[in-house]
Amino acid sequence: MQHSLPMVEGQSEEEGSSRRLPSWLKRQLPKGNENFFTHHLLRELKLETVCENARCPNLPECYSQRTATFMVLGNVCTRPCGFCSVPRGETEEVSADEPTRLAEAVVRLGLKHVVITSVTRDDLPDGGAEHFYQCVQAVRQRVKATIEVLTPDFLGNQDAIDRVIDAGPEIYNHNLETVPRLYRKVRGRADYQRSLDLLKRIKQKAPRMISKSGLMLGIGETIDELFQVIADLRQVNCDVLTLGQYLAPTLKHIPVARFLSPEEFDEIAARARSFGFRQVVAGPFVRSSYHADELVHLLGDSSLPQLPLSESFTQV
Repeated sequence: MQHSLPMVEGQSEEEGSSRRLPSWLKRQLPKGNENFFTHHLLRELKLETVCENARCPNLPECYSQRTATFMVLGNVCTRPCGFCSVPRGETEEVSADEPTRLAEAVVRLGLKHVVITSVTRDDLPDGGAEHFYQCVQAVRQRVKATIEVLTPDFLGNQDAIDRVIDAGPEIYNHNLETVPRLYRKVRGRADYQRSLDLLKRIKQKAPRMISKSGLMLGIGETIDELFQVIADLRQVNCDVLTLGQYLAPTLKHIPVARFLSPEEFDEIAARARSFGFRQVVAGPFVRSSYHADELVHLLGDSSLPQLPLSESFTQV
């Protein structure tokens, strides 16, 4: 028998599905001008970020710390996911000099950990895998930094997946996002098993590469469904799991079913860690690339540069 995730004490079903935010999801904007520096640099170099296109609530904080998650291959996606605000429609031609511009931004931002993601490009024969490869190589030529890629599923094209692995990122991230029952509603043309197979392939091809995945909570999943997904991730030897609160970017997107409290995230994370992940990070504002540089520290891998752990991460 399946049991729904419990309601926050004192919260009604109507409140749980409304757009009114609980107190723990209200934040103060960071002070200073670093936010503008990052914004203008990205405009100057004509680079896209998932921070802006997906309307991430952490954007002011991340930009103020001169960091961002780069989104390559344009800003138009070929898939109609119900949770995402990235535009959909006719895609643009792949920009051959984008890897060079991305590497320049990495240098000028002083990044020690670089996260590269993309829109889904089902219109390309390899889904954009070669472009990911070129982006990783361009960064490698300019700086000594750890690199994390967050890719689409490439429609299960194993050669495409292998090409990204061959680029040698320290971390390969592919998000499952939600439970199988909600895939048609949430992830459109994605396939749960196909995503699991991608994560499995990472460990088959490069056993020492860190694999990572993330889930949004509060979108209608049950606790039993959630932990079945967590078990499935460990079956394919996924190393790192991130869990965050789903927030509808606009009224046109799937509404929030429920807001989980920070305490609930802590309880879920503690149980998830018992499955054997190298690291589990959970909290209302956690996103797959939020404080991703500090995860390098938390992983404690001697082969990775050890970066300082800030207090802000432990408070998420």
